[in-house]
Amino acid sequence: MCDKMNRGLQITLNGDRLEVAGPLTVSELLDRLEIDARRVAVEHNLVVLKRATFGDTLVRDGDQVEIVNFVGGG
Repeated sequence: MCDKMNRGLQITLNGDRLEVAGPLTVSELLDRLEIDARRVAVEHNLVVLKRATFGDTLVRDGDQVEIVNFVGGG
């Protein structure tokens, strides 16, 4: 049972293949990547997510995730 809960997922992250232990949510993925969720936009399988849905959106095997950092400047 533990093997099923922590199996490796193959996802595409910003165009690159990545294996992560899953299942996990977008929020958990950002945490594992040490990315501040307040400073990024996330597209999951071609759908731009609202920040409020990061904790409810599951990342599954074969999913495509794009993470874009906000950069300030002037």
